[in-house]
Amino acid sequence: MERLDVAAWCAIQLGDQKYTRTLQALINHLVDTSVDHESKSAKEKTDQLLKKLNELKLNEKFHYSNEELNIKASTGGGGYASIGFIEERYADLIRLRKGNDGTHYKSQLSNHINYVKRKAHSQASEIFNQLKFSGTVQNCFDTLKTAADDKLLDLNPELAEQLMLAFKAVASTKSEEWSQALTTCRRLIEGLADTLYPPSDQKQNGRALGPTNYVNRLWAFMDKSIASNSNKELAKTHIDFLGSWLEKVNKISNKGVHAEVSQIEATKAVFHTYLIVADILECATESPPGSVKKSINEATLDEIEAQLDVSRAIAKEIFKARVRQGKLNTASLSSIKGVGPKAIRLAHEAFDIPE
Repeated sequence: MERLDVAAWCAIQLGDQKYTRTLQALINHLVDTSVDHESKSAKEKTDQLLKKLNELKLNEKFHYSNEELNIKASTGGGGYASIGFIEERYADLIRLRKGNDGTHYKSQLSNHINYVKRKAHSQASEIFNQLKFSGTVQNCFDTLKTAADDKLLDLNPELAEQLMLAFKAVASTKSEEWSQALTTCRRLIEGLADTLYPPSDQKQNGRALGPTNYVNRLWAFMDKSIASNSNKELAKTHIDFLGSWLEKVNKISNKGVHAEVSQIEATKAVFHTYLIVADILECATESPPGSVKKSINEATLDEIEAQLDVSRAIAKEIFKARVRQGKLNTASLSSIKGVGPKAIRLAHEAFDIPE
């Protein structure tokens, strides 16, 4: 089994200049604030660089996605240097108990290392499952369960733990654990709605989006995440189908609270919950950039430093301004000394910022 795309990605992480020279040139071009990116010459240069990457058989979604470019664009995080070099710089800063060495910043190096580990683990798991399940349909549900567990762990570890415990509970011989599994399914779906589409006083398509309207909020999330206009009717049918399953799981869960349920009912509920979670998180993965962003007023100091590509000192000033003013918006962020157009652009890409 050949996975040349994975081999190329590994070569990039090891600093192979066959790939990194062109990738770095693309980043430099994209972040150059002196360039009018709508001009004909700028577009031609972008097309030339993309053509080179295509000739190198690099894939946009896999080898230079927005997430990958954001990680590599940070010189403080090591850029396109070898991951070994990046780990050495991080270890040096830990040993010296310093936040930076003037070029590399501990938090940005850490973000870079964690990203590479996470993606490498994801690819290793995918290859393992391809080898494990090739030529057989045995344990197909394990494939779905593993994928759902991994995605939910990335999104919300507490929800992932709930789902795994519910799966464990239905294998028990105790009926009270079956009932608890059903209750857990309902709470998990509510928690998933809270994470992906928090409660709002507004309505969407006539549907209330309050704290108790978690099914409606998941519908709203799906509406927002499925971007293809050509498949609008299909998407709508998909959402309604998904919503009906959520209602059924909810009813079974409520039954679990008030009456004795069988093991098969509990098992079906957990299996359907896994299907629902996998479906929703697929949309979360494919949702357009910016559709679900963390508010800059909830960002940690490390997140501000890493995502805005600013020094630790400037990140602290941003954090202090937020505490002082109660919240940040575009105007107040722009007024902070050291926050220039590039940082503002990166902030809007990474966070939700009130106007």
